Amino acid sequence: MPQLSRRSLLGLAGAAGVAATAGVLERHSASAEQPATHPFFGRHQSGILTPQQDHLHVAALDLTTTHKGALVSLMRAWTAAVERMTSGKQIGGGALPAVDVAPPDDTGEALGLTAGRLTVTVGVGGSLLDKVGIARPATLKDLPRFAGDALREVISGGDLVVQACADDPQVAVHAIRNLVRLAHGTAAVRWSQLGFGRTSSTSKAQQTPRNLFGFKDGTSNAVSDVFVRPAEGPTWLVDGSYLVVRRIAMTIERWDRTSLQEQEQTIGRHKGTGAPLGLSSERDPLTPRELPMHSHVRQAHPSVNGGAELLRRGYSFVDGSDGLGHLDAGLFFMAYMRDPKSFVTVQTNLAANDALNEYVTHTGSALFAVLPGVQRGGWLGHGLLG
Repeated sequence: MPQLSRRSLLGLAGAAGVAATAGVLERHSASAEQPATHPFFGRHQSGILTPQQDHLHVAALDLTTTHKGALVSLMRAWTAAVERMTSGKQIGGGALPAVDVAPPDDTGEALGLTAGRLTVTVGVGGSLLDKVGIARPATLKDLPRFAGDALREVISGGDLVVQACADDPQVAVHAIRNLVRLAHGTAAVRWSQLGFGRTSSTSKAQQTPRNLFGFKDGTSNAVSDVFVRPAEGPTWLVDGSYLVVRRIAMTIERWDRTSLQEQEQTIGRHKGTGAPLGLSSERDPLTPRELPMHSHVRQAHPSVNGGAELLRRGYSFVDGSDGLGHLDAGLFFMAYMRDPKSFVTVQTNLAANDALNEYVTHTGSALFAVLPGVQRGGWLGHGLLG
């Protein structure tokens, strides 16, 4: 989530690739029957219910101007660029224009690559609405601080968010890089984050992945009721959603010195099969009250949280070391929902009762209103800014 230089970003992508090259190749082979592209136009933005890709690059930006016209121009430019990139095309005049005395419109690092099932999802923060004089909906108020939070301002918040997910890390990096470039003079990067090894399954057809603690994550994550309805929010947000972002540092060294029995008691699942403790299959129906009182699975279950559900779309990250002999590693948690109070309910409970708190610390936080989809001839944010 810290703002990274281009060299650092590519270095991190390379580091992740060294660790997971074989896995990436296997996943590309296994997903050969999946579409190479996802449609940009539609009622909802792609990248929410879309079957989750293997790689993430996400960036939050802050406005450098409060001129509404400049923001409109940016959203129009982003719309055109995203439509082309998600189709596997270069943006504007491309990376190799006929006239070579000016910078190319496309940075070129995706030349020769497929679209890689790229999706780009755009949202706005409450702070953006404040700056351009648009009333915030009550649901877009800043998230509260939860027990145990150690949030850093520099890696929290943001006026805009752009989430790029793809099966190729370079395709995702290319998308964010070009959108940031188009934002020059209107917005600048506040923080950005690379992620790999999706930690959730947003489709029942996907195999449940494992997080950096080695446990299957996102077994019960096929939630589709995440879009704002006409009676629930401002007109400009209908068919959009809310996105909560949390950067969660994981003390993996301490976890690695913990016995398997304690690990399983902490999570509430068997590490090997992913089954709830006492059961044999990952998808066996679980009864929360039969799991350890403070296990993560029990405390995160909707039945313990008034029915609150989240569509998780998180990724693992390793951002070098922390300077103290430990890896700077963890979970870049992202979740979509119709109302942020669902997350507040769940996280308030987890912060107070989850045994996993011994091994994790929340260091970054943000809430965004994710814009509805774009119809042909329209542009991102038209209902908000048009």
